[in-house]
Amino acid sequence: MTQNRRTFFKKGLGGALALGAAPLLNAMPDPVKVKLPVQKNPFVIGMAGYTFVNFDLDTTLKTMQRLDVRHLCIKDFHLPLNSNEEQIKAFHEKCASFNVAGYAVGPIYMRSEADVDNAFEYAKRVGVKLIVAVPNYELLPYVDKKVKAYDFRIAIHLHGPDIKTYPDATDVWENTKNLDPRMGMCLDIGHNLRNGCDPVADLIKYHSRVFDIHIKDVTDSTKAGRSIEFGRGLIDFPAFVKALRQVNYTGSCSLEYEKDMKDPFIGIAEAIGYFRAVCDYI
Repeated sequence: MTQNRRTFFKKGLGGALALGAAPLLNAMPDPVKVKLPVQKNPFVIGMAGYTFVNFDLDTTLKTMQRLDVRHLCIKDFHLPLNSNEEQIKAFHEKCASFNVAGYAVGPIYMRSEADVDNAFEYAKRVGVKLIVAVPNYELLPYVDKKVKAYDFRIAIHLHGPDIKTYPDATDVWENTKNLDPRMGMCLDIGHNLRNGCDPVADLIKYHSRVFDIHIKDVTDSTKAGRSIEFGRGLIDFPAFVKALRQVNYTGSCSLEYEKDMKDPFIGIAEAIGYFRAVCDYI
């Protein structure tokens, strides 16, 4: 309320009392109560490193610090796959100086057994136990063996109708349901919708294999859908947050912002603010 509006209401109230309007005031309804944040979210808000594909690590961390986002899925353009222990230590120290921690690595494409080997060793050196990955279908039995040997989880990133491998959550489920339970998915809700699927229903249906989530909004439930600011597209975020609570999802909901990727900062801030508001007030 502005100062002018406060002054107006004070004067109006004083005038009413002077005119003996107490019965009228007693008949007024109770003031509207402010709805406080519910604070019932078992998950955390994170950032998918790919959001900053055009920016260096310093810019990434400064942006996350300003947004108070503390969980980063590490991409190899910020920390190369062949990084040694000294480089990895320096990376973690820099992240910590911005109050950010890496919780996973990827997405990492796996087109050969050597790629799988390198990804697992990379994650081990980095010190995380979650790999967001896109392995070729024929490599899944080999990845399964690695999961058992390393006790890591694999979150297969789905990509909608853009590529043939893993277009949606159902495809990931069908290809992993008979494998080790640590083989699951990174549920990209935008791409899932773009393949004509319902991300809310799929989260509930496949939640036991959802290890990571990329949040974004899109304009259409077909391949023509494009990334858009949160709340302006077709994703039903209130329903999605309710589903997260229903299945007690405890992982990260990481923003992967893909609009205006050479100047994404206003959109990133809008997306994080919108998602937090939905989480706090529904």
